Amino acid sequence: MEEFEHKIQDLVLIPSRGGVFEVVVDDKLVYSKKQTGRHAEHDEILEQIRALGLI
Repeated sequence: MEEFEHKIQDLVLIPSRGGVFEVVVDDKLVYSKKQTGRHAEHDEILEQIRALGLI
């Protein structure tokens, strides 16, 4: 996250149940464990954020 620390104004963690883990940036779903059925690999979420040009 150091790469994006100067661009992030807010970071909110929202607890949930049932093993749901989702990452949303600017109202866009970046990663969903519920959809993939697995945890993200190392740096997978950051790579997706870069690819989508969200930050």
